[in-house]
Amino acid sequence: MIKGIGIDIVNVNRIKEVLSRWGDKFLKRVFSLNEIDYCLKKTYPHQHLAARFAAKEAFLKALGTSLDKGISLKDIEVKIDKNGVPFLTLNINKQYKTFKNIFLSISHEREFAVAIVILGEDNVFGNS
Repeated sequence: MIKGIGIDIVNVNRIKEVLSRWGDKFLKRVFSLNEIDYCLKKTYPHQHLAARFAAKEAFLKALGTSLDKGISLKDIEVKIDKNGVPFLTLNINKQYKTFKNIFLSISHEREFAVAIVILGEDNVFGNS
């Protein structure tokens, strides 16, 4: 059973401008150290940061909540598995952990980054 779906799109230039204005203060408030390290090693770090920002926002939308409910963007972390597939890890209040599966897809190109999150229980798509 699907418990929530969230999608978000971010203009890469918006992230670039915020980073230019606030620098490390912005990075450390929104992203984990692992996310910062991963993104800043890339040729186009702003695209990767924007994709992670979109993933965090999409997760909140899938939950049906907002940042004023005790969740920080930094508590939602995008990681990459050994096959290069992104996934979310959470350091949030237990009340929000009522789902068994988190599905994440992210994409980015020059101007935009997008992410979709689906929250579900076991066998969310009816597979046995």
